[in-house]
Amino acid sequence: MDRLQAMKTFVAVVDSGGFTPAARQLDMSLSVVSRVVTELEAHLGVRLLTRTTRVVRPTATGVAYYENCRRILGDIDDAELAAAGAHEAPRGRLSITASVLFGRRYVTPLVVEYLLRYPEVDVDCLLIDRVVNFIDEGIDVGVRIGPLPNSSLQAIQVGQVRRVVCAAPSYLARHGAPAAPERLADHTVIQATGASTVPEWRFQHNGDPFAVRLHPRMTTTTNDSAIAAAVAGLGLAGVLSYQVADELRDGRLQVVLEDFEQPPLPIHVIHREGRHAMHRVRAFIDLAVDTLRANAALNPSA
Repeated sequence: MDRLQAMKTFVAVVDSGGFTPAARQLDMSLSVVSRVVTELEAHLGVRLLTRTTRVVRPTATGVAYYENCRRILGDIDDAELAAAGAHEAPRGRLSITASVLFGRRYVTPLVVEYLLRYPEVDVDCLLIDRVVNFIDEGIDVGVRIGPLPNSSLQAIQVGQVRRVVCAAPSYLARHGAPAAPERLADHTVIQATGASTVPEWRFQHNGDPFAVRLHPRMTTTTNDSAIAAAVAGLGLAGVLSYQVADELRDGRLQVVLEDFEQPPLPIHVIHREGRHAMHRVRAFIDLAVDTLRANAALNPSA
């Protein structure tokens, strides 16, 4: 058994989500791909994949082996590039994920700069407001806001954001600012339902968290829409600070209830490999970390 080819075949099956797409990707017959993985499992004495009629997924052992295979194959790619004198020219395809609004405002400019620097790399952007499974969806790098669950992913903190309540100066001139979260019932509330469909906002007082039930006058599926309504003077919107950084800087919105805000949420660049990440992945991570850390909206002291 060619162990290197077996690793490549196994990784292709996991990345593509099945034997048939892996066979197309590798330009091999379906029977050969299936045989190679079966022989690999027999050689290792463990089951790497769970197979059903509808889906192929790695087992717990398969996930760990997959990560090791990607690292090893990445090291081989780097060694070949270095030997060919092309180590400073990343190439291949890179998959990136982030939330929709953060992706539009911060990740898309990064991708454009990255592609201009490295013309031999192609990038797939998955900008979506849900947690993405890196293995199932073949993602290399992501940006996540909030606490991270325990996982095999590597994480680099690049900033932090606050959950804020804000309104236009025109609204505050007419209605005043709420003195406490409990007074939100006296105000017009705008709620974006993208992150949560529960009509409540969360606050903290003297270290104790609490939630306030809302009766929104306007609900909308996007933060962009909620921010536009707040800027127009309709009422109070609850968003993340980076989402209204321009509006706060220009004075179109003002933050209220600052004394009741929860602790800031961390922003991390996350990826699958450690220090042996493939060159195209490392190049994007380096650019993202440097750029995001220098952004005053994400790091006020920058």
